[in-house]
Amino acid sequence: MAYVPRLKKEYQERVINALKEEFGYNNVMEVPKLKKIVLSRGVGAAVADKKLIDHAVDELTMISGQKAVSTISKKDVAAFKLRKGMPIGAKVTLRGEKMYEFLDRLVTTALPRVRDFQGIRATGFDGRGNYNLGVTEQIIFPEINIDKINRINGMDITFVTSADTDKEAKSLLAELGLPFKKN
Repeated sequence: MAYVPRLKKEYQERVINALKEEFGYNNVMEVPKLKKIVLSRGVGAAVADKKLIDHAVDELTMISGQKAVSTISKKDVAAFKLRKGMPIGAKVTLRGEKMYEFLDRLVTTALPRVRDFQGIRATGFDGRGNYNLGVTEQIIFPEINIDKINRINGMDITFVTSADTDKEAKSLLAELGLPFKKN
């Protein structure tokens, strides 16, 4: 028997039915689903020190379980001493099994490790059913060894869904376990 992530199984068995009931979908294919999760980190200090990009790529690779890539600048910005084509960040896109595994680890282990955690804000929706979440410290992830990091950095986590509205996307993410703050 093939391995199926816990959240993927929960989505198929429980979440689809809950969303069909809440929004009155007639067909299973109408139910919104999580398409991908993108972890990204901008490293502005990489203009001066190229090793910071390697550290960012290594940390995102450890956190996600998938090889991260460096992102490069698209234009020159003289005020920041930035040239076109210079590496300025890192990102990784998770789909399928690794996406559900990362979401499970984020919800069950990483977010509860945030100091004074009250839940995540529901204001990060973009109007098209996608959600952005900012994490201020990478040390909330258990994969990161605090002794081996050179500086505390945050990252952006983007959840891309197939939902048409923010309300549908919020219901989907809440059913998958994201702890939104109560109003």
